[in-house]
Amino acid sequence: MLIKKTPSWQIPERMATPESVFLNRRKLLKASGIIAAGTAMSGLSACGESSETAQSNGAAQAAEAEDPSASLYPVPRNEKYTIERPLTDEAISSKYNNFYEFGSQKTISANAQNLRIRPWDVVIDGLVEEPITIAIDDLLAKMPLEERLYRLRCVEAWSMTIPWSGFPMKSLVELAKPLSGAKYVRMETFLDPDMASGQKQFWYPWPYVEGLTIEEATNDLAFLVTGAYGKPAAKQFGAPLRLAVPWKYGFKSIKSIVRFEFTAERPTTFWMKSGPTEYGFWANVNPTVDHPRWSQATEEVLGTGQRIPTQLYNGYAEQVAGLYKDLVNESLFM
Repeated sequence: MLIKKTPSWQIPERMATPESVFLNRRKLLKASGIIAAGTAMSGLSACGESSETAQSNGAAQAAEAEDPSASLYPVPRNEKYTIERPLTDEAISSKYNNFYEFGSQKTISANAQNLRIRPWDVVIDGLVEEPITIAIDDLLAKMPLEERLYRLRCVEAWSMTIPWSGFPMKSLVELAKPLSGAKYVRMETFLDPDMASGQKQFWYPWPYVEGLTIEEATNDLAFLVTGAYGKPAAKQFGAPLRLAVPWKYGFKSIKSIVRFEFTAERPTTFWMKSGPTEYGFWANVNPTVDHPRWSQATEEVLGTGQRIPTQLYNGYAEQVAGLYKDLVNESLFM
């Protein structure tokens, strides 16, 4: 008898909005001048459009002028990557953010609007066949854009579920053509204290740096995010390019990336420097390994009032546990 095993991260099809419905709704909204890009500027979610068509048209045009990629969205959903609980409403996820470049409080979405996302160049260098610098829109033109539904688990023991748009990180690795000596990808965000006031906090080791092994970076789940909720990523999400590695704590998912350096040396990351007794390189989610100051056994699902048990590797163990089976004497979970 052939028994089909459902992956641990997959939900029944009935729980996800069909792509055809989603795309038809977006077309209708665009035709009426009521597009989510415009409503986002007025503080509304994609499900709370303004009734003032002229105002929405102006907001949408302004958003597209600032982000030329707006016409690329929405992108097709990859049904392989779904989740078992409802998506977090955009009105919640866009107002509760960590983005230390703009402040250490959660309500930094207004400050993050100071982020200038064009022009935006991405450097790919280090142990590669040929270093390149590429404009973000040229990079997007080379990449297979899709939507994925991912869990996001913060080290602070709260979680969201987000419809990210973007492309597999392994596609960027293929573009980079790393040499055989490249064992890690070191990622770096922008450095501009005049634009990002949080970077004036001298006790932090700016710029923000993160890293993955080549094996992690080419795992099917590793995703470079360019959009969310059917449009370009909001600035507070880490526009125009951020990382999503859903089996790790959220601080590993570096925002507003400007450089990918392929290296033989394991990078020392932002939080390893800031809190070496609390944060390590791997930061894989594990409910049995507590943070030094709080439990990781459960998480608050934002917007629901619920607290649920945390899953090993945030529920993605089937896809990623094999990455770590041969590692010894490593602190994998913090």
